[in-house]
Amino acid sequence: MWHSIYGHDKVIEQFCTALSRGRLASTFLFVGPPGVGKRTFALKLAQALLCDARPESALDPCGQCAACRQVQAATHPDVHVVSRPKDSSNLPLELFIGDDEHRMRAGLCYELSLKPFSGKRRIGIIDDADLLALGSKESANALLKTLEEPPPKSVLILIGTSLQRQLPTIRSRCQVIRFDPLPDDVVAELLLSEGSCSDPALAQQAARLAGGSLERARMWCDEAVFDFRESLFTQLSQPEFDQLALAKGVQQFVEAAGKDAPAKRARLKEALQMAAEFYRGRMQAAAASGSDAEPAAICQELCLDAMSHVDANANLIGLIEWWADEQGTSSRSAAGVKV
Repeated sequence: MWHSIYGHDKVIEQFCTALSRGRLASTFLFVGPPGVGKRTFALKLAQALLCDARPESALDPCGQCAACRQVQAATHPDVHVVSRPKDSSNLPLELFIGDDEHRMRAGLCYELSLKPFSGKRRIGIIDDADLLALGSKESANALLKTLEEPPPKSVLILIGTSLQRQLPTIRSRCQVIRFDPLPDDVVAELLLSEGSCSDPALAQQAARLAGGSLERARMWCDEAVFDFRESLFTQLSQPEFDQLALAKGVQQFVEAAGKDAPAKRARLKEALQMAAEFYRGRMQAAAASGSDAEPAAICQELCLDAMSHVDANANLIGLIEWWADEQGTSSRSAAGVKV
């Protein structure tokens, strides 16, 4: 464990080596599953680079000096974090180059171009970097000049989930840092220590189903999610399931996330992930028994396709209805039922 960050010893060693040699890169792309600590690591790295009490080469922020406290409180003048606004599905251009009245005189690119207040470094962190390849291409284009010619004493960290979700022009200009899924025992321990779960058995089960993501594991601590998963698997097991009932059940699960659109989208992606895992199990069973795995593979591909549409800001209700209808049609076809 490094400053309460678990499971990423290889990444820590990589940065320790670079700093000890004085060869820290200017631009990084952190990739890995959501909820494994990439953003937390980026902020802790910012503390280490700006700490008043210890040299950056130590990669050991004191946590007590003014700089460390400012980074933790999100008030340090040399640290600028960009993330998707709550009311948006992308990264607006003004986050990078300012609004119409302050064009090129505000935003992340402008801030990184200034001299560090501390005399050390200017640090930019872009959360939700996957969005740059979706609805935020103007923002991506505005960012390219900063990536091509990083300002002196600047460090820019982009945080995404995979290389495949990044634009080639951005991917090629960053040093890629890969974050692995967290071990199940670490996830379970974190769930208990932070109070997301009080039952060790439930914590272990949630960790096992979360795929190494603390974010997903928190959701699995809700027993209603287990109930939905059981109902979903029961429906998908039927060769002629009711598509309307499937769509209604998924919609109710999504609506339970509340009014916040990003939370609803995350819920739908989780439901689709569950369905994809169901069909993955069917594929494995078919392969083990020597039977045809293609029908399950087609159904799984539909789930993955629907997940990509969630990321592309599709209408959720329409997407759920389309997915349920396509799954029903594919399932009946696979069972030899005339459609």
